[in-house]
Amino acid sequence: MEIFENGNHKIFWGDAIKVLENQIADNSIDLIFADPPYNIGKSFNGYKEKWSSDEEYLKWCYKWLDLCIKKLKPNGSFYVMTATQFMPNFDIYLQSKIQILSRIVWFYDSSGVQAKKYYGSLYEPILYCVKNTENYTFNANDILVEAKTGAKRKLIDYRKNPPQVYNSEKIPGNVWEFPRVRYRMEEYENHPTQKPIALLERIIKASSNENDLVLDPFSGTFTTSFVAKQLNRKSIGIELQDEYVKIGLRRLKLQDEFNGEKIEKEIKTFEIKNKQELSLF
Repeated sequence: MEIFENGNHKIFWGDAIKVLENQIADNSIDLIFADPPYNIGKSFNGYKEKWSSDEEYLKWCYKWLDLCIKKLKPNGSFYVMTATQFMPNFDIYLQSKIQILSRIVWFYDSSGVQAKKYYGSLYEPILYCVKNTENYTFNANDILVEAKTGAKRKLIDYRKNPPQVYNSEKIPGNVWEFPRVRYRMEEYENHPTQKPIALLERIIKASSNENDLVLDPFSGTFTTSFVAKQLNRKSIGIELQDEYVKIGLRRLKLQDEFNGEKIEKEIKTFEIKNKQELSLF
């Protein structure tokens, strides 16, 4: 394990469970966002994330879920993702350990090849959890979105006296539509499951305050830490793969060299063979 830090931001290069067990103090984190490997066979920097069985995958997940809850402050918030087929297991497991306030759907347009023998997935699920329903951070005014009833349709609420147009803004519901990060987008990094900046902005704005500590145990492209820094929060990112650690070091401006080599943004080039492939990007 190796640690990189500069001021309010820290990167652990190592195994998430070992770092959580040995390096993160209990009851110390204000907000945790966890986006683990989904156990669906994707390749991460040459490493295929596929466990020997679903039971082994869930056993591993339950271990880090317990650790995340342990590290969370009494008034902290926990957002956790996984594949649609495993989310029911996460949901049931967490119900006795933490309060689940919302079951969020991150919806996106695939714009590419979809399944042909079943209904392909156009969303990823997110559980929003807190330890104490009487004491947690939720900055509603920082995440307001347009309410079409008032802002565009100008409908009148006749229940009020006097009647007035419905509000033009509202708190988002539990279906969030953000585009997936695609090749050639400005924020794109070399990672198969990169989460969009806009998604993390909503989560971090809503469930933390300036100078709060935000943790991502499976950092990948370090979007969580990157957004936390932009929003004047502190961050801890954990990542096992060296190629992704380099992305974090660059995005957080912690250092410009890694193992004696200059860190630069690398974009893979793709050979487009037909028009169908263009839709993948």
